Amino acid sequence: MAAKQSGLDSFFLFSSSSSSLDDKTQLGLGFLDSSKKSLPPPPPSIEVLPSEVSSSVTYTVDPVNLSGRTLLKGRVSTQEVFHLSNSDLVPGKYEGGLKLWEGSLDLVKTLQSEIQDGQLLLTGKRVLERGCGHGLPGIFTGLEGAAVIHFQDFNAEVLRCLTIPNVNANLLKKSQPLATDVSGWNTDAEFHFFAGDWSEVHQILPCVHTNEKDHNCSPGLVQSVGYDVILMAETVYSISALPHLYELIKKRRSITLE
Repeated sequence: MAAKQSGLDSFFLFSSSSSSLDDKTQLGLGFLDSSKKSLPPPPPSIEVLPSEVSSSVTYTVDPVNLSGRTLLKGRVSTQEVFHLSNSDLVPGKYEGGLKLWEGSLDLVKTLQSEIQDGQLLLTGKRVLERGCGHGLPGIFTGLEGAAVIHFQDFNAEVLRCLTIPNVNANLLKKSQPLATDVSGWNTDAEFHFFAGDWSEVHQILPCVHTNEKDHNCSPGLVQSVGYDVILMAETVYSISALPHLYELIKKRRSITLE
């Protein structure tokens, strides 16, 4: 793409060549992926039970202070979980869920501010955190009285090795991040964990009874009322993922905070 004014040389913002991916990478725009690049098929969408928490990887806990509220965040090795070193992202295989992205901390602070200003009430709400990774925003909503919190990540390993232990570390009456019996959660909230790609994971999100039929629900169930709050932070790095993200929001949304 080029812009030209009379008497001035042409200024090229992007190369006019269609060899897009290499040019984007050189420009620091690698997150703008090429639609022609083939990726492996996504992993199957599944629900991961809290009892499936992994005890085979080393999990350590660090406190993080967020405007006066201290949450616990886990730390696990990408090498140990995925046999990858020095990588935050491998498209189609690992979506960066083991890294604590700063945007998730900013999202927690935003939620705190909205609550303090009286613009947001989480008590009794249904919450979905997409691309959850550590799950700190979703955990925060549980501490603030949300009734249902669903965590979604591309990788089931992230949920087993990090998200569920983080929920346990923050919400169990006795801090036992790798506990498999979660009856001791210090909240009445209902937690569920779902792994899968945005293009398919909506098919396994729980549905509840209403008057309209939804063909995406399991047999015998009818349309979901959706979520009151959908959370996401630094989840989009790929243009090709945007249509799936939009469809997931449209199918399951009520309020979206990003």
